[in-house]
Amino acid sequence: MTNEQMIKVMLFAILAVVVGLLVLLEIGLRSLFGFGNPLIYVSDEQIGYLLAPNQRTRRFGNRIEINQYSMRGSPIAKTPAPSVLRVLLLGDSIANGGWWTDGDNTISSLMMRSFSSSTNSNYREVEVLNASANSWGPRNELAYLQKFSNFNAQVIVLLINTDDLFATAPTSLPVGRDRNYPDSKPPLALVEVWQRYLFKQKPIPEMKAVHNEAGDRVGINLEAIGKIQQLTRQTNSEFLLVMTPLLREIGEPGSRDYEIKARQRLSDFAKVQQINYIDFLPIFNSNPDPKGLFHDHIHLNLQGNQFVSEVIERSLLEILTKSHSQIL
Repeated sequence: MTNEQMIKVMLFAILAVVVGLLVLLEIGLRSLFGFGNPLIYVSDEQIGYLLAPNQRTRRFGNRIEINQYSMRGSPIAKTPAPSVLRVLLLGDSIANGGWWTDGDNTISSLMMRSFSSSTNSNYREVEVLNASANSWGPRNELAYLQKFSNFNAQVIVLLINTDDLFATAPTSLPVGRDRNYPDSKPPLALVEVWQRYLFKQKPIPEMKAVHNEAGDRVGINLEAIGKIQQLTRQTNSEFLLVMTPLLREIGEPGSRDYEIKARQRLSDFAKVQQINYIDFLPIFNSNPDPKGLFHDHIHLNLQGNQFVSEVIERSLLEILTKSHSQIL
């Protein structure tokens, strides 16, 4: 064998090893972490964006399913059976749970399992629907309700966090342009890893105007919450508003001045509108280990989801019991 032939054989062997390693890496990224199969989004003129309907994936071992109405969870009937107590949970990534939460461990799933065993015996089954998406605010959630209705839910729960009081108007600009809101699957898991972790995200110039939205943003979002309450009253449904804090609001020094003012406006608004309202900031502060409830600076972990779902469940039972006694 000549030197030239030996070099060709060596190059071929090196190429085969590299290709083999890339194939193994691709398989590992897909099977172990779920890369290559991200959740995709679709634009919506009113809502801004939705998780694309009818998709399933597994990210870092956590199962995620999106049903035909872009909700997190399995497919549902548009109208529940008479024996079913249906609760519609509206929210952002806290309600959704994101990639870090298995489908069984979302707030809606935990509520559904616990609620089923403790609710009024008139209901043989309880459904907690989860209409949510990352970075939604009250205006996105209102638009979703206006588009899809409340699915004949007896109770609507709106779950927001402190940042949502300052949420901007719905927009579809991030879809397909922000790596966190892809509108198609990548050809390879390796491509997704490159795009998500190694490639520098280019800013979306038009988003500057969205972030600089003028006017009383808190007031606009309170108005959207009021409209959600109006829609629930029109269908004789019960309404519960829930707000979770940011991690930095826990303990001292607590919320920032502008957040304290916005929180007070929300509290006053809920009283005037006679909205059932749970503020989790004092509840978290009374917990022995409130920081142990958080996954990061804003999102909750499994312990946090369990804690929040239990408090919401108790409040809903009180609301439903009171409503039932008034009917009688």
